[in-house]
Amino acid sequence: MKIKYIVYTLLLIGLGGLVTYRIMRNNQGVKPGSSVGSGTVPMVSGMVLGPQQFNDNISLSGTLEANEQIEIRSEVSGVVESINFDEGSKVAQGQVLFKVNDIELQAQLSKVRTAQKLASENERRAKLLLEKQAISQEEYDIASADFQSASAESELIAAQLSKATVRAPFSGIIGLRSISKGTYVSPATPVAKLVNTDQLKITFSIPEKYATQIKVGTSFTFTTADSKEEYSAKIYAIEPEVEVATRTLKMRATAENPGGKLFPGAFANVILPLETVNDALLVPSESLIPVQNGKKIFIVENGKAKEIDVEIGARTGSSVRIVSGLKVGDTVLTYGVMALKDGTPVKVLLKETESITAEQ
Repeated sequence: MKIKYIVYTLLLIGLGGLVTYRIMRNNQGVKPGSSVGSGTVPMVSGMVLGPQQFNDNISLSGTLEANEQIEIRSEVSGVVESINFDEGSKVAQGQVLFKVNDIELQAQLSKVRTAQKLASENERRAKLLLEKQAISQEEYDIASADFQSASAESELIAAQLSKATVRAPFSGIIGLRSISKGTYVSPATPVAKLVNTDQLKITFSIPEKYATQIKVGTSFTFTTADSKEEYSAKIYAIEPEVEVATRTLKMRATAENPGGKLFPGAFANVILPLETVNDALLVPSESLIPVQNGKKIFIVENGKAKEIDVEIGARTGSSVRIVSGLKVGDTVLTYGVMALKDGTPVKVLLKETESITAEQ
């Protein structure tokens, strides 16, 4: 019996020691950010607010377009007599591209010029006779009208004749031709495309809420799908009205293309700056707590957490700009804030702030 009691006594002592050990371990192992009900002050992360430069940008999709682009066609019908350009080559303004056979027009011009010469001589003689009162004013007017009519017809044929020679209206690169020597062409026949890519246009649209923040002359950067290289552009024209269907405002910019790396029709990722704030207050996104009427944030005041209602502005994937509610020098609690209440004593582990650029 004595052995039995001794065993029970040892078991009770061991159980009591285990319970005591667990209680002591629990008191020592309180995690940072735990509630104050355990008897310890929670450890939270924080940062001291300071003014930072904040670039508020908006990311948009745009399309590159040629500065000038036309489809070359002949204004007169006829057989192509000569082609004076190489496909894919550069051509200068005024350079002859191709020529349509103009034998018939040459013959018509010779005919009307002969008639013009005769009408001119008749008008001269009629003027002399009128001065001698040998003919009436009406007869002279008829001779003068015949001369003016012949002159107009001669100018008309000469204009048509000049259209038989097609020249480049501006300098650029001419594309692939769809005709050959001997092809019969008309004004409906496409010949080739002429594109000027020394300078490109970028067309894009912005949401109407940003319409007042963008003006003619605003500079921005953009990238293309085939490269991460950044290019510069400047807005030169803005549509005077918002598109009702999309609630966007269309605008157009120009960009230099000296190396010929950019191609018309390509996609452009536009990074448009809305504003630059040199004294912005930025906080990490995880420090914000959503409430019914907006957002709140905790700061430290006299060693205790203090709840502040804030108004936020633009945000990035990791940070948010605080528009009102905080001031420079406030210590914002950034981690372990979900379990806090207004007035909770806290210990703060401070971290450094970072400069941030916003892209929307």
